[in-house]
Amino acid sequence: MAILGCRPAGRHTEQHDIFFGIATEMKELIPAMYEYWPEANKKIHVDAWREVKHVDGFDIKIVSSGEIKAPENTKLFFINLGGYKSGEFEEYHYKMLVAAPNKGEAIMASKKTAFFKHNGFKGAQSHVDDKYGVDVDDLYELPDILPEETKTNYGIQLVKAAIAKEDELNIGYFPLSKL
Repeated sequence: MAILGCRPAGRHTEQHDIFFGIATEMKELIPAMYEYWPEANKKIHVDAWREVKHVDGFDIKIVSSGEIKAPENTKLFFINLGGYKSGEFEEYHYKMLVAAPNKGEAIMASKKTAFFKHNGFKGAQSHVDDKYGVDVDDLYELPDILPEETKTNYGIQLVKAAIAKEDELNIGYFPLSKL
């Protein structure tokens, strides 16, 4: 999971998007990142990345497409929350992964976050991004947004963890040449 940044031609500020891929090392994802964001003209950097191994008390296992088991009761969702602070000319975002049985439960989990509770005010409420108000269409089951080749070759399995763990977050400016 990586937050990509760049300033495409004709833009006045840096733009960002989220990228998901499967590899043993970050540098192996660089060609897929370029393919994902062709308008960036290969001028992409990473602002944050996370090797997704643990989410909400589940271990995340990557398996080959031939090893995918029948769907479990819990799925992995990506949610992009948007919110505002009074008097600040900005929309803030909080990107999260949620392990839940369905989209409705994933949204309920997102509404319990400190971000959702504290980044909105009357007339500018927190929301699942891309629509005003919480709407189940604005979150994604993670396998659905993987690059096509990745979806063909791999699957994601959630396994209940004996001990809940958290992933390391790598935050900062990472030029692709330094990965």
